[in-house]
Amino acid sequence: MRLIIDFGNTLKKIAIFNKNELIQLYVFENFDLEALKLIAKKHPNIQSAIISSVIHYPKNIDDFLESSYFFIKLNSKTLVPITNKYKSPATLGNDRIAAVVAASNKFNKKNLLVIDAGSCITFDYINREREYLGGAISPGIQLRLKALNSFTDKLPLLESENINYLIGETTEQSILSGVINGIAAEIDGVISRYIESYEDLTIIMSGGDHKYFDKRLKNNIFALPNIVILGLNVILNFNEPKKK
Repeated sequence: MRLIIDFGNTLKKIAIFNKNELIQLYVFENFDLEALKLIAKKHPNIQSAIISSVIHYPKNIDDFLESSYFFIKLNSKTLVPITNKYKSPATLGNDRIAAVVAASNKFNKKNLLVIDAGSCITFDYINREREYLGGAISPGIQLRLKALNSFTDKLPLLESENINYLIGETTEQSILSGVINGIAAEIDGVISRYIESYEDLTIIMSGGDHKYFDKRLKNNIFALPNIVILGLNVILNFNEPKKK
């Protein structure tokens, strides 16, 4: 069994895999060594682990994983089953590389646009030869809502909300319409540009905020929840010592 750890900006996801089957998924706002030990005790058959993080976290978590399992801390030097042509690989987010690995593993020999809607909205392109070329990063819903509040005197800070209107009849509705409908139009526009440039394009969407957009978009997309977790499992499998 495998232990997959994904520390994002907002949530910490811990997954247990039996080969390619997701057995259990835990989601935390805060996570520490004691929480990790409880999970390890609950799943004594874990043999390998991988951690991906876009935040700083306690070093004792790495120490425990390294002493307990075959362990990988994902970074730009980790071997992955794709060709990474990004020109600054050391600055590439772990979540982005894991997402395209998962997509290329599921949709083999396809040109793929992977959209991950979380704290940021990322667009990542990997071609049918499994060559990752790069993409784009844009502010997500919460970043835009916070920016409107922070950089103005009177606009309130709002929480994300699934809306079904275009015209906001209050200031609150106007903010939500601008942010949600604006992002949807942005995503549709980016997709259209990719479709013009790359034939036989498959579009995949994931991330905690994908639920706000998947039914609004004009283009056909595949929803692939927990895409980063799935990609980390593929990367760990790729690096595990192979039994002879």
